[in-house]
Order: sequence, then structure tokens, then C-alpha cells
Amino acid sequence: MTTPSFYSGTGRRKTAVARVRLLPGEGQIVVNGRSLTEHFGNAINEADLRLPFRVTGNEGRYNAMIKVEGGGVTGQAGAIRHGIARALLEADPEAFRLPLRQAGLLTRDPRMKERKKYGLKRARKAPQYTKR
Repeated sequence: MTTPSFYSGTGRRKTAVARVRLLPGEGQIVVNGRSLTEHFGNAINEADLRLPFRVTGNEGRYNAMIKVEGGGVTGQAGAIRHGIARALLEADPEAFRLPLRQAGLLTRDPRMKERKKYGLKRARKAPQYTKR
């Protein structure tokens, strides 16, 4: 069986979806055609995004080409991290599943914004009660 030219994974968090492709390389991460600092600025910690590589001992072995859409900065960062973990799992399931699972990187974070209810201002905030 031949080795694929890239490994792919889809990551999700809140309303953000990240499509990740891992190619053999020297560790560059490109998000929507821009570098990490151009895309996120100083809003996120770059070490958090690289955590799946560090946990599996693959720092500097793969370049990541990422397309991410939806959500905000935190949601996109979480989606990218989830996508990288899934792509690494596709690369070597036997070796990487346990460390990624123990670090909590394979579980999709199920927390979503709760919908607004009628009669309320937000999901749970009620208008102020007046007795008289």
C-alpha cells in the first residue's frame, strides 16, 4: 500500500469548522493562505495550536494547510487543534490514538451557544421583575 501525499482531518468547535491537511515538511502552519500570526495576531497562544504535534512527538515533521470558516478566534483555534489531532490519527492510528486521547484532543467540545427563548432577552436572562 502506498503512503498518501497528505493526511486530512476535520475539526469543529462552537460554529467553526477547520479542514486540515498535513503534508511532510518542516512545521509551518498556513491558515486561509496566511501565517498563524497574520490570521490570529496575538489573540491566541500558538503553543495551544501545536499541542497535538508536541503530544505525539511530531514537531517540525509536518506542514499544515488549513482552511477555517465560521465562529470567532477561540472557536477557530479549537477547531484547528481538533483537526490537526484527527489528521495525525489518520497518519498513524496505533501510535497516536492513546497520547491524543489522554491529552483530550480527539473529543469534540460539544458546548454551543444556547438559542434565545421568546419572552427573554437572551437564552436565560429574563426582563426585570416589577412588583408594582
